[in-house]
Amino acid sequence: MKWPTMKIVTDFPRPVREIEHTEITLPDGTRLAARIWLPEDAEAAPVPAILEYLPYRKNDGTLARDIARAPYIAGHGYAYVRVDIRGCGESEGVMEDEYTASELQDGCDIIDWLADQDWCDGGVGIVGISWGGFNGLQIAALQPPALKAVVTLCSTDDRYADDIHYMGGTMLCEQISWAATMFGLNTLAPDPRHVGGRWRDMWMDRLKGSGLWIKNWLEHQTRDAFWKHGSICEDYSAVQVPVYAVSGWADGYPRTVFRLMENLSCPKKALVGPWAHKYPHIGAPGPAIDWLGEELRWWDQWLKGRETGIMDEPQMRLFMQDHAAPQGSYEARQGRWVAEPSWPSPNVTRAAWSPSENGTLARGGAGHGAAHVATPATVGLQAGKWCSYANHGDQPVDQGPDDADSTCFETAPLEADFEIAGDATLDISFTCDKPVDLIAARLVDVAPDGSATRISYGMLNLTHRDSHEHPEEMAPGQSYTAHVPFKHVAQTLRKGHKLRLALSNTYFPMAWPAPEAATLTLDLAACTLTLPERSGPDGDSRDLGTPVAAPPLETETLEPGGFDWSAERLESGGARVTITDNDGTFRIKENDLTVMAQCTEIYELASADDHAPTADITWTHAMRRGDWAVRTRTETHVTSTATHWIIRAQLSAWEGDALVHEETWDESIPRDHV
Repeated sequence: MKWPTMKIVTDFPRPVREIEHTEITLPDGTRLAARIWLPEDAEAAPVPAILEYLPYRKNDGTLARDIARAPYIAGHGYAYVRVDIRGCGESEGVMEDEYTASELQDGCDIIDWLADQDWCDGGVGIVGISWGGFNGLQIAALQPPALKAVVTLCSTDDRYADDIHYMGGTMLCEQISWAATMFGLNTLAPDPRHVGGRWRDMWMDRLKGSGLWIKNWLEHQTRDAFWKHGSICEDYSAVQVPVYAVSGWADGYPRTVFRLMENLSCPKKALVGPWAHKYPHIGAPGPAIDWLGEELRWWDQWLKGRETGIMDEPQMRLFMQDHAAPQGSYEARQGRWVAEPSWPSPNVTRAAWSPSENGTLARGGAGHGAAHVATPATVGLQAGKWCSYANHGDQPVDQGPDDADSTCFETAPLEADFEIAGDATLDISFTCDKPVDLIAARLVDVAPDGSATRISYGMLNLTHRDSHEHPEEMAPGQSYTAHVPFKHVAQTLRKGHKLRLALSNTYFPMAWPAPEAATLTLDLAACTLTLPERSGPDGDSRDLGTPVAAPPLETETLEPGGFDWSAERLESGGARVTITDNDGTFRIKENDLTVMAQCTEIYELASADDHAPTADITWTHAMRRGDWAVRTRTETHVTSTATHWIIRAQLSAWEGDALVHEETWDESIPRDHV
């Protein structure tokens, strides 16, 4: 993991001790594995506990990240507790899906257990990024009595419409990628160092019981009870403890931060930087900040009752990005921090822009004429990943090739700089010649040299134009309207640049294409792009500081890893995106565990007319210590017909050189308006 330059701190106000492994016994007798950092004198002078609750293995998977932050927070008077979810790491049981009712109830039971420890003063906070950010909000909505505050990073309040599954009702290929990732992680064995001879039975239970999550998710293609569970947007009032929400513009989840600020009634705070899916002290693209210091201010305010001033500052702090040439990845983004007193902000007004059939985009007035949107299936190769991890190539590259095959509207060169902050929206009036179709709309910053940088985008399955719960097909020749929300962003648009609105009805491999090629016809007189234009002062200019961390985890690299993203056009007219994600092979010195993980993802279109692409993902994991060695391989293949999803998958597991478990799946699931 490449981290930004940061100050390493070794001396803390309270010396820290670490409990490498302990077990929390739940009411049903299941034992969950925990790793704890806390002040040496915590039994004599109890402290609040901070829980991070994940499936990613405290003993190896998140250890490098945990080691860098947990001792620092513990050294300032907290017990930092990393717990592996049931069925992960050294925790007993089997994990059958994400955010299950049992996972959330276990979280409540863990909080009760923490509050009852003699080293805890009875108060508990919960923190997490991604999965831990999700379940932190979900557990808060269940109102365990000892929970006093939440920090949620890169998370969602809406598991259906704003997660890796069905953005705007479109089926994201990220859903396949994520299901394949968890398919691999769910095969990992517990460490005998901590569970002894139980490890093999626990491993076999996981291999046989975790199931095929992509099947679960494709069986729920609309916003039904499956997705409403765990979506706190169903009842924001259930969250009554203070919430600090964080994300980044390159992350998949910035929209959540704004909805939380708008809808939560509890004390709340927000921060959105230029970052991808990262904690802000290791944030990339930079600038990274002193997030651990900021986080401590929050915990001190709500868990220790100290007036830190954090609630006297503006509610939201946003990084206003300047123009950047498109390049697929950035070490840092140029810009500045601005503050908003609340959201919606009095500094932001919504202005209408109108497209016309001559390809222009003008502020105010009304557009005129008609436009057709009928794009080849290969539009989307320049899009990057739905949720960037700041890996090379996983952010959007030059949009020129995608835009050349799209329907575009463009302003004249801007006469002055102006800024947007928030969510653009596109309202369209249209007809469609097929019953199912989607629209992908992008805002693009076109520099004087012609380079085109995507600023934001939105996607909508047009059968979901009125409801994600009850989609309706379209009848040829009939007029419909739809509202397309974009991802939030804060961006300066420079004088002399042009703003482009690019529209397509394909966007692969970000979104799976509709069952057949279609043509959208837009009535431009009834189409409006609305931009959130910002003016006013920058607000609070408090320095967010230089990143700090505790000393890093000591590892020995045995084989280096790497990441590569390759998009290519095929001689057939089709396209292929190949992603190689190799963590390498390294030994963790403190526990002598050697781990390896590597993945290849391939998304392919046979031709520019192909509406039944393929996704093939292979994960290999291995662990060893001395004579103990285990290895697993998972393969996921997804394609479609006009009427069905087709899934083929295989799992193989070895102990040493002996194949100990093998399982295959061959599934066909009806498509439901997708």
